[in-house]
Amino acid sequence: MIMRRYILIVAVTALTLGFSACNSSAQKDAKTIETAKPKGKYYCTMHPEITSDKPGTCSKCGMDLAERDTTK
Repeated sequence: MIMRRYILIVAVTALTLGFSACNSSAQKDAKTIETAKPKGKYYCTMHPEITSDKPGTCSKCGMDLAERDTTK
């Protein structure tokens, strides 16, 4: 009886910690992505965080930067 109670307490604690740890960071990241305004007129299509005001190449992969569509 004592062993069952111990296992139940450990399982509930693990589930609670697991759900709280996974949920909080995902919601913060989603809000950050939605509210982040694009910087620069040009960006890398493979690495959108790489931006520039002038045409050039991506510092991570070497691809040409694409012009950002500003008609939205």
